[in-house]
Amino acid sequence: MSFKKITNFIFELGHLRKLKTTGWALTGVTTPPSIAEHTLRAGQIGYILAKLENANPEKVVAMLIMHDNAETRTGDQNKVSAKYFDKKEGEKLAFREQIAGLGEDIEKKLLKNFNEFENRNTKEGIIAKDADWLEMAFQAKEYIDLGYKSAQDWINNIEKAVETDSAKKIIQELKSTKFTDWWKNLKKITYKKL
Repeated sequence: MSFKKITNFIFELGHLRKLKTTGWALTGVTTPPSIAEHTLRAGQIGYILAKLENANPEKVVAMLIMHDNAETRTGDQNKVSAKYFDKKEGEKLAFREQIAGLGEDIEKKLLKNFNEFENRNTKEGIIAKDADWLEMAFQAKEYIDLGYKSAQDWINNIEKAVETDSAKKIIQELKSTKFTDWWKNLKKITYKKL
């Protein structure tokens, strides 16, 4: 274990705030969220999904907060650009190099979580991937409501991809909810008529 390596790793994680997700550019969005913003909401969705699906929420969140770390080195590749090379292998190599030197226990745990997420071979891995996809579906719905109609393609594909019952139910609810509905009943009128 090297504290210098750990320190550099943490600085590298900060780079996720600067890197933007790239797929939304295909819809015309000019200011997409950062990878860090995507990861945060995916982790929060993952916690909720895990509780709904009677799985380990901490394990799901641990997978999700690290699932895009390799993109500090590979960049976020959308489905069109990723068509031309092996994104999965590139990200796996970058992730292995990132965690090398963090300490054997940390490396083993992070790699195990990374593989479960990528392979979806555990209940938590399936839930984590569903949460990752759901986050993109929520982002797509926000963009649809703002007029980016081609973002509907994300929801259509994600709806087919999610595996958990809870994710399927959330997608159905998402489709009939405007992204601004959450605050509609929170506003209080503070003026008085004369």
